[in-house]
Amino acid sequence: MDLGGIFVKRKIVKIDRDKCSGCGACVGACQEGAIRMIGGKAVLVRDDYCDGLGNCLPHCPAGAIAIEEREAVPFDEAAVKAAQEALAAKNAAPMRCGCPGSMARAIRRGAAEAPEAADAPADLRSRLGQWPVQIRLVPVNAPYFKNASLLIAADCTAYAYGAFHRDFIKNRVVLIGCPKLDEGDYSEKLTEIIKNNEIKSVTIVRMEVPCCGGLEKAARAALMNSGRFIPWQVVTIGVDGRVIE
Repeated sequence: MDLGGIFVKRKIVKIDRDKCSGCGACVGACQEGAIRMIGGKAVLVRDDYCDGLGNCLPHCPAGAIAIEEREAVPFDEAAVKAAQEALAAKNAAPMRCGCPGSMARAIRRGAAEAPEAADAPADLRSRLGQWPVQIRLVPVNAPYFKNASLLIAADCTAYAYGAFHRDFIKNRVVLIGCPKLDEGDYSEKLTEIIKNNEIKSVTIVRMEVPCCGGLEKAARAALMNSGRFIPWQVVTIGVDGRVIE
């Protein structure tokens, strides 16, 4: 990134890649958006977004972040504000493609259910109460988030656990994702959802595989960065479909 060759000696964040555990907590703690996860490690991607105050330091459990004094481009508060506003607009706006499938809507069930659905065994009935469900697609300020019990689930969990609708989706607003396949970090989007809506509780359901830890870490970071005190729990599903205590 070329900023005209303007450099000043100032305090700025330094991240030790070898010490970084890849938890992603610092990404959520950096409100300026200067840190991103790249290759499973935290990286300072924008010197001009880092104010050097070190708000991310206490959030790093591995002690991988420090403050150093070096030549760097000046902190650009205006650029940070513009980026934050652009992100907020992107999260709030519908998809540019205008696809009807991305429109936020509640799903009403009961008497209007198809007869075959109403007569189905409890384990086979759909309990989904809203659309969309993918973290990348859901609007931050969707009306169904008001007073919602939030379920943040790895997309594989519903395939591994047979009674997923009955035991986890019922009476919850559902957000799904896969940290290994989706680009970027979920923590910013989840933080905005939790911070800007009256969320009653958060349940995180993940698989036992290590890559699923990224979803749990993003959800934990979002809870912490939202500034809200909300009851939450983590449930781990084994690849054989068992709930692992």
